[in-house]
Amino acid sequence: MVFGIRAVIEAIKSGKELESIFVQRSLSGGLFLELRQLLKEHELPHQAVPIEKLNRLTAKNHQGVVAFISPIIYQKIEDIIPQIYEKGETPLILMLDGVTDVRNFGAIARTAECAGVHAIVVPSKGSAQVNPDAIKTSAGALYKIPVCRHENLQKTARFLQESGLQLVACTEKTNDYLYSPDYTMPSVIIMGSEESGISNELIRIADHLAKIPMAGEIESLNVSVSAGVIIYEAVRQRM
Repeated sequence: MVFGIRAVIEAIKSGKELESIFVQRSLSGGLFLELRQLLKEHELPHQAVPIEKLNRLTAKNHQGVVAFISPIIYQKIEDIIPQIYEKGETPLILMLDGVTDVRNFGAIARTAECAGVHAIVVPSKGSAQVNPDAIKTSAGALYKIPVCRHENLQKTARFLQESGLQLVACTEKTNDYLYSPDYTMPSVIIMGSEESGISNELIRIADHLAKIPMAGEIESLNVSVSAGVIIYEAVRQRM
């Protein structure tokens, strides 16, 4: 944990990877304006919260700002894709749209790393935090698989398409099953949250929509289980 406006400013300037930043609502002053400019320049997600939340996080003089340093270093998918191609490998990327439960996120990361997925892409806002629970559930996989945090998933998805990858959106809004796409091609598998699924913006630009066959009375699977099913269909085809 880092608290105090100047301390958080220096953490950003020194290149520390910040997982989450909480800023007191209606905070003002010259030093805060400097912090706000840095947050904008570095595209760092932050939340405006009441002072009571900050007081619960620490009893020290936080000056209206508390941040947590990430246990991992986030990467950029723009840097990873060329490296995959240079190795002569076929990219397999996992994009998580709105998966906020840390244990689901950790379980998905564990499966992805075991299956040889090259990277996980998540949004800057509305994604599970990489905290000790996520690390533990992933069995340490989050230390091994690149995690890429981007502000606009639709823009990132467009970049991946332009880089030669097909977008496969796992959604119930289709009649096509997950076995239809050819995963031997460079691919991005997109998973959404259990509550709202994949955003319409991503569904509209996806190359394929795919669903998991369901025969039981309960018509949905846990998102980490769903991710495992479709990832290993890709592995099966590639074998």
